[in-house]
Amino acid sequence: MVRYRNGFHPLGQLRGEMDRLFGDFFGRSGMAAVEGAAPQTFPAVNVWQRDDAIFVEAEIPGLKSEDVEISVVGNELSLKGRRPNLPEQSAAYHRRERGVGDFNRVLRLPAEIVGDKVEAKLTDGVLLIILPKAEAAKPRKISVTAK
Repeated sequence: MVRYRNGFHPLGQLRGEMDRLFGDFFGRSGMAAVEGAAPQTFPAVNVWQRDDAIFVEAEIPGLKSEDVEISVVGNELSLKGRRPNLPEQSAAYHRRERGVGDFNRVLRLPAEIVGDKVEAKLTDGVLLIILPKAEAAKPRKISVTAK
């Protein structure tokens, strides 16, 4: 039995390089058909909820608040924006994984929200959106009476 002290098995390294090669050739959306995985989308998000609100956290490195447009209709949140072009278009890139251009991400939220009370904060490339739930969507405690 052979143990690899550095933790990198040669077949694992080969698979990683093949995944990168096919990803570069087909693009990230083409990899979904090859690997059976979901295509990568921008921005990457986390969505969670508490009793009174839904929280959406989106990674948007390099963007300013004026580069992003947020809108809410019913239980759908839309994030639109534009990632600027890279500064050195004439350079010979060795790797180019960060996309540029327009993006539009629509998320279906698990409950109705109060659209005029939505808050958004951008800190260190992470956008946090706080979406207060509508009264009808909030859980209610029902008291039980005995006879």
